[in-house]
Parts: sequence; C-alpha cells; structure tokens
Amino acid sequence: MNNNYYCIIMAGGIGRRFWPYSRKALPKQFLDFFGTGVTLLQQTYDRYKQIISPDNIYITTHKDYKNIVLELLPHFNEEQLIIEEERRNTAPSIAYASYFLKKKNPNATIVVAPSDHLILKTDDFNKAILKGLDFASRHDKLITLGIKPSRPETGYGYIQIEEDKKEEDFYKVKTFIEKPAKEFAEIFIQSDEFYWNSGIFIWHVDSILNAFHTIMADICPRVECDSPDFASCPNISIDYSIMEKADNVYVQLCNFGWSDLGTWDALYDASPKDINQNVIINSNTLLSECKNNIILIPEGQLAVIQGLEGYLIAARDNALLICKKNDQNAIRKFVNDVEMKFGEKYS
Repeated sequence: MNNNYYCIIMAGGIGRRFWPYSRKALPKQFLDFFGTGVTLLQQTYDRYKQIISPDNIYITTHKDYKNIVLELLPHFNEEQLIIEEERRNTAPSIAYASYFLKKKNPNATIVVAPSDHLILKTDDFNKAILKGLDFASRHDKLITLGIKPSRPETGYGYIQIEEDKKEEDFYKVKTFIEKPAKEFAEIFIQSDEFYWNSGIFIWHVDSILNAFHTIMADICPRVECDSPDFASCPNISIDYSIMEKADNVYVQLCNFGWSDLGTWDALYDASPKDINQNVIINSNTLLSECKNNIILIPEGQLAVIQGLEGYLIAARDNALLICKKNDQNAIRKFVNDVEMKFGEKYS
C-alpha cells in the first residue's frame, strides 16, 4: 500500500431523507439496512482498508456520534477521528480534514468518501480508486468519480463532460447539474455526455487546499487551526462551493455497481424484490394486492397491508411514515412539518 494514499470517510450527517428509520440520535450511516449485521459505516471502512492502510483512514463526524463510531469500529484509532463541533455540510468538513492531513503528510493524495454507498463490484472499485489516486498524485486536478446513468434519477447530481478535453482516461468537467427535474434527467440519460456524480472525490492535498484558498478564502482562517470554528463557517456542500466553480475538475468514468443509498427510492432500487416487486427489509409482513412498495418496520412487529402500490411504509421507535416512495421532496417536507409542530421529539 502507498503510504501517501489517504481516505476521509464522511460520517456526520443526519440522514433526514431516510426518516423515520434514520433519526438524529442514530442516523443511517450507523444502521444495518440489509440485515447483514454490518452497518453502512462498517461496510465503508472495510471497503477502503482493502486498498488504503488503516493508519491512513480518517473519519469525520459530529461530536454527538464520536462514541457510536468508536463502538462500531473497536479497532479504530481514536486519533484518526476528526470531530466537528457544529454541522456545516461537507465543504467546511473537508477543508479542515484536508488541513489536518496536510500537517500529517504534505504529500498526501486523498479519496473523500461518503459513508452510505453500496458497491457491488469490489475488484472494479478497488482498481478505480487506485487509478484515481495515482492520477491525482501526478496532476493538479480535482477528480470526481462519474457513473453512467441507468435511469432518469432525480435524486442524484449529474456531470457533463467535455469529450475533446481528456487527460489519460480522465475527462474535463463541463458543468454540474444538481438534482434535475425528471424531464431533464430523461434527456441526460439519452446523451453520452452526462454521468451521475457519485460523490466520491480524489485529489492531492495541495490541490484541494489551493482550491479553498482561491474560491473560499474566507473559510480558511476558520478551519486551518487546531480548534476550527465550524459555527462561523457557511453551511455549504463541497459540490456547490468548490467543484462547480474550480477550473481544474475532471471526471473518472467508472462502472463498479454503485448506488448512493441517500433516499428510500434508491434503497428500493438496490434491494431484492418479491414477485410483486415489493421490497421487505427485515420485517414481518402480510401483503394483499400490494405492488412496488418498500416496507421496513421494527423487529417483533407485524404489518398487514392491503391495496398499496408505490408506497413507503417505514417505522422506528415512536414514528410511522406512509407515503409515496418516490416523492423525496414530500418526505423532506414531512420531516420539517413534524419538527415545526412537535419539536425534535420525533426527529
């Protein structure tokens, strides 16, 4: 393993789009969605330690989740846990983690990984990550991994490439389109220029820090210190803040059975289905005249359901949600409405 290769796993989110199964006290990255006994975070950590030294894998998370991470990964070195005092999305988090690793190793080349991805083709994934790390270690480029779209998914971001601007097997990014309307997504999948933005990024530590100093100079003094001031940082993603504005962003086209488990609809697509295309996850159910649903209820409980098609039925602890499974905007609204009416008791 190359000692200059590092991984940052982002594990500080709340996972609101998976409410009510994902809750603020125990969000989706710490849950076992497939009944395998392994959480999404554990899967992610195990995936990257096959190609990157465990000594070079760092996890960023919110202060509330420190003990959960250490409990799930008992052999993980606590000194490799990067704690955020306030949630300010991925840009401040990555800026501080990059500064942190720069002090550890000025020659670090880093893969930044969400903790909620499903990867089906492990060997192809390993080869792709190592190829990206090698390229980024030799070029001043910000790399994002692109996936050929298989459906008009509106929950993912899209990348348009410039086919005539290519270095090795990496294409210059022409533009980013974040979560398009369905009619645009349908146009994108018919084109050879558009790819899903996987949310996996690779770059040399100098490349990403230079980008922050050029594009978000005001954030640098707040995070390039021993005690970062996350509270004063803008709440903004790395996609909007850096990747959409930098002029040295390239995409690596990949095919390794990727799925971003960011929504109930994505989980439905990634899960095995019964004869009526229902997805039943670790749940006791009796279904009648039901099609294309996804159902997840607590262990020991029983759901008897009749006549539903295209619905999500999800329960955990003190909350039950029944709604159309592909309407992610409605789920966000429901979570906001619940907090407005009942406070954080159910969030």
